[in-house]
Amino acid sequence: MPSQTSATHDSTATSSPARGRFRQLPVLAGRTFLPLGLIARLPLAMLTVGALTLITAATDSYAAGGFAAGAVGIGSALGAPVLGYLADHYGQRLVLIASAALNAAAIGALLLAGSLAGPGTGLFPTLVTAFLMGATCPQIGPLARVRWMALTRRRPADLDTALSYESTADEATFVLGPALVGLLASLLAPWLPLALAALLTVIFVSAFAMHPTERAVVPLRRRAPDQPTRSRRVSGLRAWGPVALPVLGMLMMGTFFGSTQTALAAFAGGFGAATSAGLLYAVMGISSALAALSVAYWPQRISHPLRWLTSAGGMSAAAILLLHATDIPYMLIALLVLGVPVGPTMVSIFSLGSMVAPGHLVGTVMTLLASGIVAGTSIGASLAGSMADGNGPSAFVVPVAAAVVLFILGTISMALLRSSQGYGYRHG
Repeated sequence: MPSQTSATHDSTATSSPARGRFRQLPVLAGRTFLPLGLIARLPLAMLTVGALTLITAATDSYAAGGFAAGAVGIGSALGAPVLGYLADHYGQRLVLIASAALNAAAIGALLLAGSLAGPGTGLFPTLVTAFLMGATCPQIGPLARVRWMALTRRRPADLDTALSYESTADEATFVLGPALVGLLASLLAPWLPLALAALLTVIFVSAFAMHPTERAVVPLRRRAPDQPTRSRRVSGLRAWGPVALPVLGMLMMGTFFGSTQTALAAFAGGFGAATSAGLLYAVMGISSALAALSVAYWPQRISHPLRWLTSAGGMSAAAILLLHATDIPYMLIALLVLGVPVGPTMVSIFSLGSMVAPGHLVGTVMTLLASGIVAGTSIGASLAGSMADGNGPSAFVVPVAAAVVLFILGTISMALLRSSQGYGYRHG
């Protein structure tokens, strides 16, 4: 069982390069944890595009579909930290099973609303159910990271490996999810992707909730009053002040993602290939995912703020290539290059968030970071969309600006590390 293997791992196993760092992950968590976590997070990547596809087909209105997709995003951004807070207090198992059931019900409600919707009908039921669908979506990625943080206590190299894997898993699902929605909707029916998402949620989220690794994370209600936490407990602004910087970083990451997606749609549309924008974006996703895996092999002496600073600097430089793309081949090369610093930047911010999170609210912080990406994606898409309407290529200014802000935030994190105790929390 994973609890037994992780207990023996600290005394008998090592993370030697000869064995390969990623081979340690099944030793820590058990062989079923990785595939369960990968499949269980897939529905989250399907919901926004699924709602857009379903409601657009039902109402024959892209605006209505866009509103529904936006409602899903807003619900997810607001609901994720609530689910994380509840998981911190009552345990992941209870919260995940409850959210899986509620999310499947919300998906069913949206399918019903979609079947009743049509051109000219009111959108209120659709928007409410879409919001609830987003708000109740189980937060597998953030809560999986919380489990890794518990399983790799006092083993920072293994934690870096786990967080690298998690970022790659996120990238993979957010490329695969929309592609699966498009395939099923175009070949079979617009409602089928959401129905599949509900089925996957009930089966795989429940299995993830029951996995033995859940026992590694002790909720607050079961902790003894004197039980030490992974980091020093600090109250008020002193506890949450250091968390703000990684959250802002993830907000900018989301802004970068959303604006890049929208700007690519406008760019591809100029060549009569608007439907291929997702394939262009996937090129960046592939290089980003592969580069995220490399972080596991970076020397431990390179601090997380320095990793953030250097990776974001690479993003800022590479993003400029987007402004000079004049054809599809050039854009493919630019996106492939741009993806290389994107993955490490995201891993570094998640790692820094794990360091500064108050030990009793790790799940809350991890879900806040995920919410930052969701909220930022909506902001970036809106900003780039407004610019694309006037002049398509100018929309790429938004991802460039987001990358520069990420670099500035990385610089601030380095300054805090050197001049204050702002990043004084450590594992253990």
